[in-house]
Amino acid sequence: MIHLSDGDRVRLSTGHEVTLPLVTEATVAGAVLPARYDVAESLLPDGLAPVRATARRAAVVLLCVEYHRIGDDAMAPYDEFAVLISATADGRRPPLLPLLTRNVGGYVWSLPVTTEPACALGDEIWGYPKTVADITHRDDATRRETTVVEDGNRVATVGIDWPRTWERRETVESYAVREGQLERTPIEFQGKLGAAPLSNRVDVDLGDHERADTLRSLDLGSRSVLRFSLEGRITYGAGRPVER
Repeated sequence: MIHLSDGDRVRLSTGHEVTLPLVTEATVAGAVLPARYDVAESLLPDGLAPVRATARRAAVVLLCVEYHRIGDDAMAPYDEFAVLISATADGRRPPLLPLLTRNVGGYVWSLPVTTEPACALGDEIWGYPKTVADITHRDDATRRETTVVEDGNRVATVGIDWPRTWERRETVESYAVREGQLERTPIEFQGKLGAAPLSNRVDVDLGDHERADTLRSLDLGSRSVLRFSLEGRITYGAGRPVER
């Protein structure tokens, strides 16, 4: 296994080169939804436990992302739809903490993107389970609606209203398994960040793709724990092994 560190320049299998930490520019609409705890737990690797949204429910994060710039224009912009399971690596099972805190991370369960270089980027550097799909964002003044189609079958259509924003910087962590090793990656958000708790302004319509069947088994709640957005910079650091 090749260990990567901030400052490294990495050449991908596609021939594209990026430097860590990777600085990107993006627009994001996201939501945290309550989900079945037992199903969420079954989707996590060893070493992680779901964070509880309530006494009996886990938390699943949906992210609808449009990247405008990748590093020093290392590759063409692309779109992304991320499904993460809020998790902690220290064995505790706390209730849901604020989304933007380093004490809680998100295990990247599914990460469709729209280009092959983007797929190689996430897989080879961070172990993210990226696949290539058709992703369409429809934005207006009030919301983003994202439709994901993979292998000819629709995965989901997700609509999220934009919350009010303000300038700030926050850091979270993602978890993924790279070459058999569970790693955590620091991710910094900087720009116009918005957040709105306990909202009905999120719609999820699942399709007939097999991944939609798994999402359906999570019994995602219709009322979001948190609705959030970003217009600005996302910086991905090098992953670090999680000690078990």
